[in-house]
Amino acid sequence: MKKIVIVLSLIISHFAVEAQVRIPETSPKAIVKQVVGLTDVEIVYSRPSARGRAVYGNLVPFGQLWRTGANDNSTISFSDDVVINGKTLKKGKYALYTIPNIQSWEVLFYTKTDNWGTPKEFDESKVALKTTVKEEALPKPVETFTLAINNLESSAATLDISWENSYVSLKFEVPTKKLAIASIEKTLAGPAPEEFYTAAQYYYQSNSDIDKGREYIDKAVEMSKNVPFYYLRLKSLIQAKQGDKKGAIETAKWSISASEAAGNKEYVEMNKASIEEWSR
Repeated sequence: MKKIVIVLSLIISHFAVEAQVRIPETSPKAIVKQVVGLTDVEIVYSRPSARGRAVYGNLVPFGQLWRTGANDNSTISFSDDVVINGKTLKKGKYALYTIPNIQSWEVLFYTKTDNWGTPKEFDESKVALKTTVKEEALPKPVETFTLAINNLESSAATLDISWENSYVSLKFEVPTKKLAIASIEKTLAGPAPEEFYTAAQYYYQSNSDIDKGREYIDKAVEMSKNVPFYYLRLKSLIQAKQGDKKGAIETAKWSISASEAAGNKEYVEMNKASIEEWSR
């Protein structure tokens, strides 16, 4: 009888887990992803609807800090530093807060992003950037709160906020020219040491052209001012596969010195084991 009760309890528990009720969210979550020039921008927020309610000055009071959406923090992320009204906002993820007023809004980028709504204790030191933007009246009401990235240019775009009869648009600039020039110069300068290392690693691990792998790892080592211990480890393995055990032992000893300097005991032990094997 006891076994039957246990089995029935397990079945009921399983059914309870599987039969969880799903209903639509009142303020559904949305994700906006947009590339501006060469910079990735992402917004994550919840979208409340007016549903016949007066929004600004009522549901959202004037002159008070607002979560700029519903539920937990609305967040915006930038993959590069951006400039807003002449001020630099460092790349990263921010909670987006606003203080709506009749003619203008304050927009705040807050470094702590895990609040539900507004912070219980507002910390001014966590405001990475604050700016003011003009409020404009919409010709047609917007039922559902909307954050968007619009007015795309190669080096700029706008963060647009629209709901009910209000619209604000905040321009931000991205470092497209700087990123493009850096990409051009890097490409025209040729492969970097890590790219030669990666190529050599592929030839070694795939049992392909081991001589080509040796050529690439030699270039990686030659181009490195301070040769990483793992470059030397790979070179020793390639040398051993080529049959050059004497050279492999010398390179492994070099890798041991570099590993000790880096505080990597694992590579020290691996190199010692290989030296013992190649010395037989």
